[in-house]
Amino acid sequence: MTPVLLAITLTLGITLCYASVCAASPFGNCRKCRGWGFAMKTDRKGRMKRGKDCRRCNATGKRIRLGRWLYNRWARIHRAGTDTPAPQPAHAPASKG
Repeated sequence: MTPVLLAITLTLGITLCYASVCAASPFGNCRKCRGWGFAMKTDRKGRMKRGKDCRRCNATGKRIRLGRWLYNRWARIHRAGTDTPAPQPAHAPASKG
């Protein structure tokens, strides 16, 4: 197998694996709080305490994956561009009388 064909195969395989991960689990752990939803801090005795809520994930501990975010954006743009307007009712001519 030539190096170019090997590189293409590996890139395609990695892309398909990441797409399947994004489809199966669209949310991953927040990178700032590591999925806890808050920061940990220590008190004066060295014991761990709950800190402030994470601002990046709004204390949920989850974030949307980049691939899923891109797919959602693409789908929203596609729907906006291909939606057909609702059919307008045909107006009957006004009767004289």
